[in-house]
Amino acid sequence: MNLTRRSVLGIGGLAAAATLSACGSNSGLGGSSSSAPASGAASAGGVTLAQWYHEYGEAGVKEAVEKYASEYTAATVQVKWNTGDYGKTLAAQLLTDDVPDVFEVEQGGSLDMIRAGQLADLTDLIAPVKDDFNDAVMKRFTFGDKVHGIPQTIDMQLLYYRPSVLKAAGVNPPTTFEELVTAANAVATGDMGGFFAGNDGGIGILGTLLVWASGHTQLDDARTQAAFLTDDFYAALSAYRSFFQTKGLLKAASAEWHSGAPFVNGETAMQWGGLWSLPDIVAAHGEDVGVLPFPKIGAGGRPAVPFGAFGACVAAKGKNVEAAKDFVKWLWIDQTEKQVDFSNSYGTHIPARKSLVAKAGKLASGPGAEAAKLVAECGYANDIMWSGPLGETYSANVSNIVKDGKDPKEAFAGFAEQVAAELEKLKA
Repeated sequence: MNLTRRSVLGIGGLAAAATLSACGSNSGLGGSSSSAPASGAASAGGVTLAQWYHEYGEAGVKEAVEKYASEYTAATVQVKWNTGDYGKTLAAQLLTDDVPDVFEVEQGGSLDMIRAGQLADLTDLIAPVKDDFNDAVMKRFTFGDKVHGIPQTIDMQLLYYRPSVLKAAGVNPPTTFEELVTAANAVATGDMGGFFAGNDGGIGILGTLLVWASGHTQLDDARTQAAFLTDDFYAALSAYRSFFQTKGLLKAASAEWHSGAPFVNGETAMQWGGLWSLPDIVAAHGEDVGVLPFPKIGAGGRPAVPFGAFGACVAAKGKNVEAAKDFVKWLWIDQTEKQVDFSNSYGTHIPARKSLVAKAGKLASGPGAEAAKLVAECGYANDIMWSGPLGETYSANVSNIVKDGKDPKEAFAGFAEQVAAELEKLKA
C-alpha cells in the first residue's frame, strides 16, 4: 500500500487493505521522482542538503515546499518530490551510503527505523517548544523518551452530520454509540442513508476505533500484552454487528469513506470521513454541517478520533547531520508562517502547534474550529509497536465477527498469545 498523508490514518480493521489516495486526487508516493534545486545561498561551508517529500495531491504543495527551501540561506536545499511507493523507496535508500539529509516519515518514525539507528535524535531540538505541539501527536512521536521527527501538519477523521436532517427526525447529534444507531435508523429513508463509513459497512476504517471508543488502548503501558480483550470490547463488537444489520447503516455509496461525495450528494445524513473533505462539504451544505468524534461505546467508553501526521526527520548516518538539524529547526520550529501556510493553503489540515491553530483561517469558526479541538481532546493513533501481523489478524477477526457472525470471544481466542509473542519479538 502506498504511503500517503491519508494512509497514516489507516488505523485498523481492514484499513490496511483500503487504498487511500494522497490528500487530493493523487494516490502515489515514491517510485519515480523529480528534484528541484533550491536557490538558497550555499554558505555554511558550501553545504548542500537533500530533502525528500512524498507526493501530495493538493495543488501548490510542491511549489510551496520548494519555495520554503529556496528561502533558507545557511545551506543549499535540494527538494526531491517522490511519486509512487514512497515508503519502499525511502526504506531502500536509507540502507545505502547516499541517504537523504531530511525526509518525511509517518508518525515521526517507525520502530524499525529507530532501532536501526537511521533517525537522528531531535529531542533537544524540539524541547523548548514541545509543549506547544499537539499533545496527542507528541505522545505518538515519542518513543523511549526520545523524539525523532518534528510534526509538520495533522490529518484526522471525524463524523459529519446534517443538523437539519437530525432535527427533522427528532433526534440529537449522537454522543453514544446507542444514540448513533438510533439517529441513523431514524433519518434513513429510501433516498438517504443514515450513516456511511465505507462500502464495506465501515468494518475497515472503524475497526480499531472500537478499541478506543470502548475505553481501551491497544497495548498495556509496558507494551507486553493486549489491553482490550475484555467483555466491554466484545460487547462493542457485538453492538457494531447489530448495527451492521440495520437499515440505518448505508453499505453502498457512490464513493468510499475518504471522499466527501456521498455526504455532499445527499446520499447519507451522517458520514465518517476526513477533515480534508470539509471545504467541499461546506460548499455543498453551508451552515447545515456539524462534526463529532466517533461516540463512546458502553459505560466505560469514550469519544475518539484517529489522527495522522508526517514528521520531518534527519538521517543519523547522513553527511551533514548538524546542518540538516539546523534546517529542520528553521523550517518546522522557527518559521511559523510557513507552517500555517503548509496546513491552511492546500486543503484543510490542522497545524501541529497549538498556538498556530487560531491562525489557520479554515479552522477559525464553525465545524473547522470544532474539528481542531478533537485531536487534542480525544485523538488516538496506532501504538508504534502495533505491528503488521497484529493488525492483519485483528482485521480478519473483526470481519469474521461483523460480517460472518462469529462469536467475539471465539474470534479472538489465541490473540492474546499472538500479541505477547509479537511484542517479545519486537523487543528482542
